[in-house]
Amino acid sequence: MELRQLRYFTTVVGAGSLTAAAAELHLSQPPLSVAIAKLEKEVGVPLLVRSPRGVEPTSAGHYLLDAASRLLGDVDDIVAELRRFGAGLAGTVTLAAVPQLMWHRVPALLRAHARQSPDLEVRLVDPPPWTAVEMVQQRAADLAAVVVADPQRFAARHRGTLAVHDWGPVPLVAALPPEEHGALDPFPLRAFDGAHMLLPRRSPAVPSLPEAVDATFRRHGITPGSVRTVETIQAGLPLVEAGIARAILPDPDRASLARFDVVVRRLDPEPRPLRALVLSRPGASTNPGVAGLLRRVMGEPAE
Repeated sequence: MELRQLRYFTTVVGAGSLTAAAAELHLSQPPLSVAIAKLEKEVGVPLLVRSPRGVEPTSAGHYLLDAASRLLGDVDDIVAELRRFGAGLAGTVTLAAVPQLMWHRVPALLRAHARQSPDLEVRLVDPPPWTAVEMVQQRAADLAAVVVADPQRFAARHRGTLAVHDWGPVPLVAALPPEEHGALDPFPLRAFDGAHMLLPRRSPAVPSLPEAVDATFRRHGITPGSVRTVETIQAGLPLVEAGIARAILPDPDRASLARFDVVVRRLDPEPRPLRALVLSRPGASTNPGVAGLLRRVMGEPAE
């Protein structure tokens, strides 16, 4: 069974006669009659009842008409969607982004891009950073957005396997329990000396916040009283909200942590910021949707 045969059949039923359908299809009647007869032979059941008044579908013909109409509609939708890909106006892109970027920076990116490409579907997932990197490498995601402590070292490590795009600095701030609403701003870094604090689990694959905090404390001679390890940043925030500990966290655009019940303060002295990176496979920018998002990341017009 071919799509052409199904289009012929649905046109014949819709026109009510082979003669009218042939005119609509710009065919002569004999080839159309042969095509319908061949279809009936292939499926092994009559599909049309012929009479001097025209043709009517049999019970099997009614079933095929319904199924063929759905199938042909899907095919037409696919063709129309593919024709829009070239302009970057349609398609699907999967973006794997770490949660702290999901809270503000990713929505801002998508809002800006949607004005240019409203029909592009962006599928979002928020895995840990090492998983986000693997998803791009294994083609489970088109783009990954991660936060790293040493972007040069990260780029060197993945040279040839990932295209690395800089997405700007991510400042580190103090995240304090809500009862510390009177805390100084900026908050003295020295206040973490002897304090109970939280840090997410380290990942040798993607050195990020734990390594940056360690380096900052070593630089300024600070020793916390205790450090509690949590699986992820988002798993530690409820503990800060509960007053169990303090934390130093990334706050992209100084806007991401505003949604949580924590007191956010700049730090004095201010630690070196982390860096947000967007990762893609080499050559992935041939996908118009990916290319458009990457241009937004780089601060260029999406076209």
